[in-house]
Amino acid sequence: MTETAPPSQAQPPDTETGTGTGTGTGTGTGDRAPGAGRDRYLDLLRTLALLRVVLYHTFAWGWLTFLFPSMGVMFALAGALMARSLARPGSALGVLRGRVRRLLLPLWLYGLVVLGVLFAQGWRPARGEEAALWWLKLAFWVVPVGTPPFPMRIGEDGGMLDAGWAQQAAGPLWYLRAYFWFVLLSPLLLKAFRALPWATLLAPLGLTAVVGTGLVQVPGVTGEAVRDFAVYGACWVLGFAHHDGVLYRIPRYFAPSIGPVFMGLGLWWSSRHPGPAGWDLGDIPLGQALWSFGYCVLLFQVSPAWQRLPERLRRFDGAITLANNRAVSVYLWHEIALIATVPLIDLLWRIPAVWRSPTLSGLLENSYPVLMFLLVWPLLAVLVAALGWAEDLSARRRPRLWPCGPYRREDGRPAGGGTGAGAVPDARGVVGEGSHRL
Repeated sequence: MTETAPPSQAQPPDTETGTGTGTGTGTGTGDRAPGAGRDRYLDLLRTLALLRVVLYHTFAWGWLTFLFPSMGVMFALAGALMARSLARPGSALGVLRGRVRRLLLPLWLYGLVVLGVLFAQGWRPARGEEAALWWLKLAFWVVPVGTPPFPMRIGEDGGMLDAGWAQQAAGPLWYLRAYFWFVLLSPLLLKAFRALPWATLLAPLGLTAVVGTGLVQVPGVTGEAVRDFAVYGACWVLGFAHHDGVLYRIPRYFAPSIGPVFMGLGLWWSSRHPGPAGWDLGDIPLGQALWSFGYCVLLFQVSPAWQRLPERLRRFDGAITLANNRAVSVYLWHEIALIATVPLIDLLWRIPAVWRSPTLSGLLENSYPVLMFLLVWPLLAVLVAALGWAEDLSARRRPRLWPCGPYRREDGRPAGGGTGAGAVPDARGVVGEGSHRL
């Protein structure tokens, strides 16, 4: 698809709107002409979602899951992108191949690094009867249909890497597994949605009420996969509804009213069934499903159609463009960057003034999360610059080191053109910068 955004937002003319594995979407509207440009509002949402993920994994503040339910937002954006891809001429199989390809190469590079370090630390295949199953599960690092194996602890305490680092490094893989299954099932889900829209939209919430509350127990990693699919299925299908303009064909008061209802139900359930960490939606499946769904309904319903960011946000244009071009890399490698911050901060203990002073040593100990958050960004920047090219190759683009500016064709001209800067039609075909879809 040819993007028609201004040069600062342009994408390659032969690729789909969005980035990487679909952690976000392009325009998200089904009525937009094929030549319409990126919806920078949705690009902004994806950037905020990634920022919140890093914040949460640094400080472990459970209230952040209520402030901005990043995973629900990313699945909703990805669902809208998937619906748009399937609406283009061509076979659904070709769309699936493209989506899967853009997921697998970044995953393979990530797995190569993680497994390489694990094997260097002495991790070895299981022996005896479990050996065949171990090798079978190891293939999940190649095709993420399930949870890949990793040691809960590796190495010796007191070494450069914490003994539990592999568990932290494997943390982002559940999202790739869920995304992979959503992509594979999207042609069927989209047909079901267009035949029975409301039933398909709300069915995952009903499934979450069954498998996410303990009413029905599905054991092991299969249960985890089913639960993740149920929890975020309504957000994914909501992306279909956004693409098809369903939210804009119902009475204007309905969606803004129903969104808070689902959020209120999620809040009520979470208050009655707190997780091990208290108010943290990551441990409350039904609360997560209800809150995320209602939240995304409001985000989609009030979304302005921006082909260019508003003036007050344009200072962040480069960062938002970079985040959208490297969304998968940021999501995968931020945990490795966080892991690397700890041994680097530990070097401060070698300063005599620090370990000799109870005041300074106490201050350093209490400042770990803040120092990690400050240090993670330059480390993540290095990782993205060094390894983010996998997203370009998987999308069949020319690799770029730091894609925060315009994408240029082989002849050097900026990609894009079309409707002009700031003009972007909304779901009802209205053209205008910042027009609201209410």
